[in-house]
Amino acid sequence: MTTGRAWVVWGVGVLAYAIAVMHRASLGVAGLEAAEHFGTTGGVISIFVVLQLGVYAVAQVPVGVVLDRLGSRLTIASGTLIAGASQAMLAIVDDLPAAYAARILLGLGDACIFNSVLRLLPRWFKPGQVPLLSQITGMAGALGQVNAVWLVLPAIQTLGWRAGLLVVALVSAVVAVVGIVVVRDAPPGAPREVAADHLRELPGKVTTVLRHPATQLGFWVHFTSGFSVNAFVFMWGMPYLLVGQGLSQAVASGLFVMLSAASVVAGPIVGLLTARHPLRRSNLALIVITAVMGSWAVVLLWPGTAPLPLLVMLVLALSAGGPGTAIGFDYPRTLLPATRLGTATGIVITGAFTGGTAMILVMGLFLDWVSGGQPYTAEHLRWAFALQMPFFVSGLIGIFVSRTRLRRMMRSYGVVVPTWREVAARYRRERRRGE
Repeated sequence: MTTGRAWVVWGVGVLAYAIAVMHRASLGVAGLEAAEHFGTTGGVISIFVVLQLGVYAVAQVPVGVVLDRLGSRLTIASGTLIAGASQAMLAIVDDLPAAYAARILLGLGDACIFNSVLRLLPRWFKPGQVPLLSQITGMAGALGQVNAVWLVLPAIQTLGWRAGLLVVALVSAVVAVVGIVVVRDAPPGAPREVAADHLRELPGKVTTVLRHPATQLGFWVHFTSGFSVNAFVFMWGMPYLLVGQGLSQAVASGLFVMLSAASVVAGPIVGLLTARHPLRRSNLALIVITAVMGSWAVVLLWPGTAPLPLLVMLVLALSAGGPGTAIGFDYPRTLLPATRLGTATGIVITGAFTGGTAMILVMGLFLDWVSGGQPYTAEHLRWAFALQMPFFVSGLIGIFVSRTRLRRMMRSYGVVVPTWREVAARYRRERRRGE
């Protein structure tokens, strides 16, 4: 029986993650104010996004190691304080190098939260509940993005850049205190299950986790499901809709809202299917990835601007990509020791964020080269988004290779994934018996 305290512990973790995403998305909604404050252009401010996402991805493995040693309680509180400190630093500095340092600090603090909340779930909840709760935890990111619009931007516009961001930073300090008071790594009487390795043993332990096919399959699922979504949401989606498709600001913004809303619907569905069909998790991920790839192919190959229904189809497919990344977390959760879960999950999380950051950079370099310093055209953006296809192919190869290795390992433990022909034959036999 899941206790009320479990829901409270998880709820505080979700709140901390939502606040972290609020900080992460703050420049996405206050980019103009940031450009005005620092006396620069929106293009220069976009470097903040690349720095932040890059640090977020790179920090996942070391943060995962720390998480396995310290537990979720201290890591959530520390990450929340670091994220708040980064916003306070951004509030008081006036030069770009210091502002970049603040965003690097934010990427580090942000990297501590999501993995820590996921690590709480197997300790406080039943195994069948974990995939769904993982999805709902990820959906808290949408709440954080909404808070960026409803809290961060009004605070800056009402109080000014410095006072507004300091108020936002104070929110993190309050949440960190609540986390220390409320969050516990395990239920009363249960062991904390933290690693106690000597520092000299850590490289070998990380290598062992990295080589495990469950970690590798989780990474490639996360990478292939999520890199396109990240590149679209964090940088190039709005320019593509406005310039590449000629939509109005209102319609383009409506599609972004639809993406967030549809993700909230898709997350629980993907979580329930993951829990009910644990031996077919990779097939579910492949369905999501195929939908995203196919939608991009149709839209990019469409002559001229695509009809609005096709763009809606693309947005709906992308909305499933975010929940699809969470399937990757289920492999290390079920197949690796609990004391290595933070490290393994950290490696998995790097997938979509490494891929998304690389995609953003590749597209930016390509657009600068092909446009020759002139404004981007619809054709430029079409070819830039076509550069996603090699990323998809690489990810699919990684999925199939690591899945083959994992199933070979599972067979050695006596767990055999039946072929689709065997599944169909079993259903036919069961149907005949029921007649």
